[in-house]
Amino acid sequence: MRIMGLDFGSKTVGVAVSDELLITAQGIEIVRRKAPAKLRQTLARIAELAEAYGVNEIVLGYPKNMNNTEGERCERTKEFKELLERRTGLPVVLWDERLSTAAADRSMMEMGIRRENRREYVDEIAAIFILQGYLDYRAGRAERAKISRPDMLHIQE
Repeated sequence: MRIMGLDFGSKTVGVAVSDELLITAQGIEIVRRKAPAKLRQTLARIAELAEAYGVNEIVLGYPKNMNNTEGERCERTKEFKELLERRTGLPVVLWDERLSTAAADRSMMEMGIRRENRREYVDEIAAIFILQGYLDYRAGRAERAKISRPDMLHIQE
């Protein structure tokens, strides 16, 4: 099982996938959109990648405003979510992506990538941050469940 992470933008979609143990996220591609209103080719490419990597779930970055309100981009993201679910048949989880692009940009700056070259990679790296945040959350939730239900722990004697 793998999970795919997406950073959906007006011109590109950054794509990342998890390893099979659901521990780490790796960037795999940036899907370049021909026109903002046309999504058929974008959806087809994401479906191809999901099948090729054996993806069982998709995490889609949800672009809430810093004050926790939802704007026009959230509406477009919800529409894209519905199209993705229909096209792939996979569940799509919306994941708060606030500051993921800023974190991606900061990471590239720390790695010494020149400003003019950052634009080329920022969406893929943002997809990695989105997916890694979701993977960490899932792992923490599983760990908290074990702690809150000690009767569920298996102890070998």
